[in-house]
Amino acid sequence: LPKKIEAFAGQRVVAVSAGEYHSLAITADGSAWSWGDGYPGKLGHGDEQNQLLPKKVEAFAGQRVVAVSAGEYHSLAITADGSAWSWGDGYPGKLGHGDEQTQLLPKKI
Repeated sequence: LPKKIEAFAGQRVVAVSAGEYHSLAITADGSAWSWGDGYPGKLGHGDEQNQLLPKKVEAFAGQRVVAVSAGEYHSLAITADGSAWSWGDGYPGKLGHGDEQTQLLPKKI
């Protein structure tokens, strides 16, 4: 049966995206959250650690996230100013930064 994610108690989740091994969410205040398998940096926390509970993506502090998408090994977000951001596995150029580098933190495209 579905189970409520207690880590979001007192907050309103307005969007979610499910990848193969990780998940993303946006709360009403425009914060982005991620949890699951941290390899290769697709959670956006600056490391490759797994997260068993939703954790706020601090790289977006001061910005309002309006959309997220979880890929197999990378993640994407759009902020209220219309900027696109990507992080995680950069091979073969899927992050849109003109290289194949892994990004452990969200980077503006």
